[in-house]
Amino acid sequence: MALKYFTTDFQFIGEQEFLRPNFGYRYFFDVQKAEVYPSSKSIKLKYILSEIQSPKIPKGELDDFEILVDLGNIERRFNNLINLEEVSEIGSDKTILQNGDIVIPKMQPQMGNIFLNSEHKRYIGSTELLEYKINSTYNPIYLYYLITTSKFLSDFGKLESGKTHRRVNPIDLLKIKIPLIPKEKQDQIVSQIEPIEQKIKELKSQIKPTQEIINNVFAQKFGFDIENADIKKKQLIHYASLVDFANEELKFDISLKYRYIFLNYIKKVSRIEWIELGKLLEVKGGKRLPKGQNVTEEETDYKYVRVDDLSWSGVFDLENIKYISEENHKIIRNYIAQENDILLTIVGATVGKCGLVPIELDGENITENFARLIINDKEEYLPEYVNYCLQSKTSVFQIDEYKGRSSQGKLALFRVKKIKIPKIPKTQQQQIVNEIKAELGEQEKIKKEIVEERKKIDETIENCIHTF
Repeated sequence: MALKYFTTDFQFIGEQEFLRPNFGYRYFFDVQKAEVYPSSKSIKLKYILSEIQSPKIPKGELDDFEILVDLGNIERRFNNLINLEEVSEIGSDKTILQNGDIVIPKMQPQMGNIFLNSEHKRYIGSTELLEYKINSTYNPIYLYYLITTSKFLSDFGKLESGKTHRRVNPIDLLKIKIPLIPKEKQDQIVSQIEPIEQKIKELKSQIKPTQEIINNVFAQKFGFDIENADIKKKQLIHYASLVDFANEELKFDISLKYRYIFLNYIKKVSRIEWIELGKLLEVKGGKRLPKGQNVTEEETDYKYVRVDDLSWSGVFDLENIKYISEENHKIIRNYIAQENDILLTIVGATVGKCGLVPIELDGENITENFARLIINDKEEYLPEYVNYCLQSKTSVFQIDEYKGRSSQGKLALFRVKKIKIPKIPKTQQQQIVNEIKAELGEQEKIKKEIVEERKKIDETIENCIHTF
């Protein structure tokens, strides 16, 4: 690959708030002149977007149930929130999102985790999410689709900084220039987008969350009463006999509420045999990097799998895997994952995420926030079946019980071993796996159609800009 280079002037650096000599940043501001789409007339985003100082909510118990939004709840490049959850307690300070028209994250905005909140619905979100008011001379839908085009997001990535957590400073965001197009023309562009948007909505209505698919299959096979279990989960007061728990571990940070729900709406109604994970697999931990050491974007021979790399759907984001040095790998080389291990998050707000390790991550180091589950006899228990069990409500209520009620939820390794799953023959395990995979395969076909329709929106935006 030929070496790319360009010449810039130190006066450009001196005119900006930050000393950023890295290639992408300097190229964007000094050569591109901060324009994503070069135009005869352009305008900076600071004249279109006004940041709102959103009120904060401290960690701990909430006065009422709130809808929690994090980066993982914002569907990339689609103006949609997914897998939302009502919570009554939070493990870290959050921001009230309600007054802004659009929400843009500081962390990795080039992934397209942006959404409009035109109806000003109330959410609580990560402090990484910033709210902005949109100038009335701009059509919010036009602006949203403009700043989520592939080209715009690609240039967004040039502004990132930081080693462990890649962020874009809001000051840099507001310096970006976009074509100065009259509101009337923006409205025309939106009118062209609307039929495509409608087609996407129709396709999206056919999409089911992975957990819903898994739960439906398990409920049909085993007769779980998931609907009433979810209703009971939202009730604040529960009555249960301590006789039910007399032979179990009792500890003040353990939630008897979720024990009650699991016993009465999952286990007892199923009328099947159950087995503890500790009887069919080993549970090992990951390893924290040495103090002062961080992951890096620079590619090395050693990947480092973090909690952020795993989605709630159980899929590892291989495009954004970070790396560690050979020296750090030598220090933590005993803490690796192998293909068909199951990684389960055990610390923080993401306790309970799990996924089957793919061949691409075989032999790679893992964070201490993962538990590594190694099935002893894969001829008797299919890794995919055990993974689906952990993703289903079969295990969710048990994990909610065992992770405790501290502000920073934590699932101890010895408690992971206590999680119970349905004990069924391998032939039945395979049937369940096949049924879930078939449904997920149909969902993937629909998702590919949606991606193709989204490309049409990019083309519509870019064609209109080029002809203006």
